[in-house]
Amino acid sequence: MTGITQEMSALAVLGAGFVIGLRHALDADHLAAVSAIVSDRKSFWSSSIVGGLWGVGHTISLFAIGLLVILLKIEVSVTAETYLEAAVGVMLVLLGLNVLRKLFFAETVHAHSHHHNGHEHGHIHAHAQGEAERQHHGFSPRSVIVGMVHGLAGSGGLMLLVLPSIESSSIALLFILIFGVGSIGGMMVMSFLMGLPLHFTAGRFDTLNKGLRVFAGLFSLTWGMLLIHEKLFRA
Repeated sequence: MTGITQEMSALAVLGAGFVIGLRHALDADHLAAVSAIVSDRKSFWSSSIVGGLWGVGHTISLFAIGLLVILLKIEVSVTAETYLEAAVGVMLVLLGLNVLRKLFFAETVHAHSHHHNGHEHGHIHAHAQGEAERQHHGFSPRSVIVGMVHGLAGSGGLMLLVLPSIESSSIALLFILIFGVGSIGGMMVMSFLMGLPLHFTAGRFDTLNKGLRVFAGLFSLTWGMLLIHEKLFRA
């Protein structure tokens, strides 16, 4: 009976990890970063992949931190975590500025046609001089890197608070992976939803599309500045 009880307890812990991971994807700084990256995308698929890649990077960092916490009993100091979270703010500011730069200082404007469900449509977009076309339609490692920065900053602090209460190291590491799966799934859904208005306005309502992208850039920029102020300058 004890074995069954322990097994049920382990399943409950892992289930909680998945749910916490899903909820973790809704943190404002995560949404700000992904919205800035998704603003470059025009398809449902690529928007979802952006969120998934963010989750992969986030999980990689958290797993590495988890190994240090669980196996080597290393603790991240409050000071170090503060500076890492401020670094997230700097990253958000840069992402927001990059979105605005592409919108207002682009030099190369051209049109593309795409086929969706048997129907062809076109859209116009711009690239800054020297910017590769693959950055618009391909998948760069940027989303993974952004996710890794979030993970290193300890944005999964709630998860790391749970780890010490898990007696088994293997269950604790599995908890991180399940948490990561939840965050990947949650962010894929959120980035898909954020990509919907961009997809439907591209090539049809260019002014509205540009307004949405401006909002994404300002959201990331503003949240990053608030985060920097909170971590470095608040008394």
